[in-house]
Formats: sequence, C-alpha cells, structure tokens
Amino acid sequence: MKGWGWLALLLGALLGTAWARRSQDLHCGACRALVDELEWEIAQVDPKKTIQMGSFRINPDGSQSVVEVPYARSEAHLTELLEEICDRMKEYGEQIDPSTHRKNYVRVVGRNGESSELDLQGIRIDSDISGTLKFACESIVEEYEDELIEFFSREADNVKDKLCNLCDHALHISHDEL
Repeated sequence: MKGWGWLALLLGALLGTAWARRSQDLHCGACRALVDELEWEIAQVDPKKTIQMGSFRINPDGSQSVVEVPYARSEAHLTELLEEICDRMKEYGEQIDPSTHRKNYVRVVGRNGESSELDLQGIRIDSDISGTLKFACESIVEEYEDELIEFFSREADNVKDKLCNLCDHALHISHDEL
C-alpha cells in the first residue's frame, strides 16, 4: 500500500509539472504574440502623425503647456491598441516544436486577412486554442497595462526579448530541471 502512495505522489508531481509547462508555454506564447501585434500596429501609423498632450488650461501669461508627440507611441494610441489587440489571437494556431515538445503560437492568417504563406502542416487551429490564447493575452494586458504603455511609448530594440524574457528564463529553468 505504501508503494501506491509514493506512486500517486510522483504522478501528481509529474502532472503538476506538465500542467505548469503548458501554462507557461501559453503565457509566453501570448506575450510574444501580443508584442508582435503591438509592434506591427505601431509601425502602421504615419510617423508624421502627432497628437497634442499636456494641459489645455491657459497659464497666467496666456500660454498653454501643450506638447506635440508622435501619435504611434502616444499613451492614447497604445491604450486604444491594448483594448482590442487580444482579439487578434484568433489569427494564431498552436505548433509543437518537435525537438523540445514545447508549444509555440504562430500567426496563421496574414495581416491583410488572407491565409498566411506559412506551411500549416502540424499547426492546430481551433477555437479552444484561440480562446485560451486570447484569455492569456487579456490577463497579461490587465496585469501589466501600465508597464506595456510605458515600455512601448519609447522606441526600443528587442522588445519581445525584454518583455518576454522571464518566460524564456522560466522555460529554460523548467526544461533543464526535467
């Protein structure tokens, strides 16, 4: 009887690790897809387009404290993007990396709404996948909205690596431990 207890404990630990890895794959995939979508949307805005920011109140000297900033990376534009960006997760499918057996999420619909040029063999596309990816994306946006706006308000290189770095580190650790 003691042997069964240890077996149950071991099985529970293994299942818990497998569930944690799936959850981590999903969270990291949502992070990467979110960054891809935000970067693409920001790039679509005319760089000459600006928005006025600051106080519209008249100062005692008759001036206003208004500043023109590029619209693409303005708080107003980024907030607007974050409200709708997770709806795009329906355009992603799930692919299992054959060497690591980890889940990756790839865009399966082109930006113009047409099918992607990507070879769709081995990519699962269904409403469960897009629904869970959308939920993970919404959770990230809800929890980190201020940080996302602050980060994307400045131009930076390797945004995906910087924002999703914890996922990579955690994946690396959990993969090495298994």
